[in-house]
Amino acid sequence: MRPNFYLMKATVSGALGGLLFGFDTAVIAGAIDALTRLYHLSDTTQGVTVFTAVAGTVVGAMSAGAVGQKLGGRETLRITAVFYVISALGCMLAWNWPALLVFRFLGGLGIGASSVLGPVYITELAPAKWRGRMVGTFQVNVVIGILLAYASNFGIRLLHLGSWEWRVQLGVAAVPAILFLALLFGIPRSPRWSVSKNRIDEALEVLKLMGDPAPEAELADIQQALRESHAVANEPVFQWKYRYPLFLAITIGAFNQLAGINAILYYLNNIFAAAGFTQMSGDLQAIAIGATNLIFTLIGMTLIDRLGRKTLLLIGAAGCASCLAGVAYVFLTNSHQAMLLWLLVVYIAFFAVSQGAVIWVYIGEVFPNVVRNKGQSVGNSSHWIMNAAIALIFPILAGRFHGAPFVFFAVMTVVQFIVVFLFYPETKGQTLEALQRRLVRT
Repeated sequence: MRPNFYLMKATVSGALGGLLFGFDTAVIAGAIDALTRLYHLSDTTQGVTVFTAVAGTVVGAMSAGAVGQKLGGRETLRITAVFYVISALGCMLAWNWPALLVFRFLGGLGIGASSVLGPVYITELAPAKWRGRMVGTFQVNVVIGILLAYASNFGIRLLHLGSWEWRVQLGVAAVPAILFLALLFGIPRSPRWSVSKNRIDEALEVLKLMGDPAPEAELADIQQALRESHAVANEPVFQWKYRYPLFLAITIGAFNQLAGINAILYYLNNIFAAAGFTQMSGDLQAIAIGATNLIFTLIGMTLIDRLGRKTLLLIGAAGCASCLAGVAYVFLTNSHQAMLLWLLVVYIAFFAVSQGAVIWVYIGEVFPNVVRNKGQSVGNSSHWIMNAAIALIFPILAGRFHGAPFVFFAVMTVVQFIVVFLFYPETKGQTLEALQRRLVRT
């Protein structure tokens, strides 16, 4: 069975939140220099400017699971789309630094919530055979958003808009946000959520619409899995029987950030400036990195259901560790600066084909249906809490100790390789219900 039109439409609509996630993540890299001059930001207040949005993502990720379980992923994604629109327009029109922080926090709420609910929504619609690639469309949209942010920053800079330059850079995100909101009114609810609310006829109709070859059998399996989990209306995720899925979700979320990816994306222009590049050349280097991110994420999507999640994670950890060690060497020795772009490009390639392609798929797979939203929220919260800490501390440490953060990131990716090799199961090609029976340990 190949995905039909309705399944693809629902997947693309759910994944579009990833584009906004990626755009909002990366766009600050081009605006931070103008904001620093306008508001006289120090290394610490630069960190606070970036951190505020990430703090919003932590709150959004931690609360989205429970809200999504109650209202449904589709309805909660509509709320996140509204946050994106308000944030983009508010940042563009911000009248002072505190106002900018408030609107960036609102955007962070949208990012955090959509990073939980978008992958879960697609996970619960996609058949096992295609699940890795279809959930991976969320990550593809994330990297498209990152590339668009870098390209947008460069293009807007060419317009020479003066004091409005950074405002337009941040405000242009309102366009895809409005499109995201509109598309969310043309997709169905998740059949697994409908079953959890005893809306059996609705769930069966969606399974048929999505082209499931045996919708009645799939519906029966979903119902059986819910009975086996002894589901109750407000089943908590923090239980001993869920210890293994929780371990997997928390560690993969943390390692994703301990590899340094968002620190590099947030402060990419600053990193190039520290190595002697001009602002315009830094923008061009950023576009090269964004394009690499997209190309290798697409490659990861073709491999994720063939090689499997675990194999990709191992390949990526080994490659990222090597590249990060090289970046640390450039800064610690203040030499071979010309190698910086190539080291970061190869680092991004290894990251995109592995962790970038795998994280949202894996977290959504390892939890049973009854707590999947909450479980995804836990894994994403781990990701965003670590992100927030690194976003706040990185500019301070990088300003004082130069290569030290990259040494730390390299060591953490080595630790990740060991943990994945020893403890992570392979999940490719298995139904969500089969994984539930394998990973939940009473």
